[in-house]
Amino acid sequence: MLVDYLERGVLAGAIAGIVYGTYMAVVANPLIGYMETVAAGGDHAHEAGEHAHEAGEHAHAAGEHAHAVSEATTAAVSVGSGVLWGILLGGAFALAFYFLEPALPGRGRVKTYVLAGAGFLTVSVAPWLVLPPTTPGAEQAFDPTLRIAIYAGLMAVGALVAALSIYGYRRVSARSRQLGGVAAAIPIVALVAVTAIAAPTIVESGSMPAELVTAFRGLTALSQAALWAFVAGCFGWLQTRAGVHSTAERRDDLLTSP
Repeated sequence: MLVDYLERGVLAGAIAGIVYGTYMAVVANPLIGYMETVAAGGDHAHEAGEHAHEAGEHAHAAGEHAHAVSEATTAAVSVGSGVLWGILLGGAFALAFYFLEPALPGRGRVKTYVLAGAGFLTVSVAPWLVLPPTTPGAEQAFDPTLRIAIYAGLMAVGALVAALSIYGYRRVSARSRQLGGVAAAIPIVALVAVTAIAAPTIVESGSMPAELVTAFRGLTALSQAALWAFVAGCFGWLQTRAGVHSTAERRDDLLTSP
């Protein structure tokens, strides 16, 4: 059965990865390119490009061709990387769901979205509260080794917060789903509050406009959340197609069967 879960997870990840890779090629890469231009002083580069254009049509045509080839290569790499990341994420998601499904609240596909939310909180949200997505030209306070250690530590904190949130909901929701939602939100709110107060400033955006940095980080967060949601949705759909029932549903079937 574990192999079946892995197969469905990999397929779900591949589907989600195609969507994510396409987003990277169409939206993220041009945005990063624009931000790199801004960080490097885009006006001077633009003026130099205008002078080069005036110098000769042949050179301009060659530049356009090289630029088109470069963009096509970058897009292909982005889609391929997105698919690989989706497959890795889908496989890990399937493994986690196989072992953790009995502990997840909800029924049917709801469980997959709960796990996706917990994964997104663990892998992205918790670390980003201290180490937000890096923009071109940003300055880092610490060396890469220490930043990786901080990121890993924050992932562990995020996993703990996600577990406490799910545990709080399961304990309280039997009496009231509204109170269960409040109990689930308390650990998350506490994490955000503590990091906002106590976390040091590790990333400086430099001369990049604040609005552009905010837009970039927002798009990054939304794209990762959408990737988790796609993986969960595709995995849940594949589970339903395969006729797989949740642990609670299987238990109910055994209790109601003659």
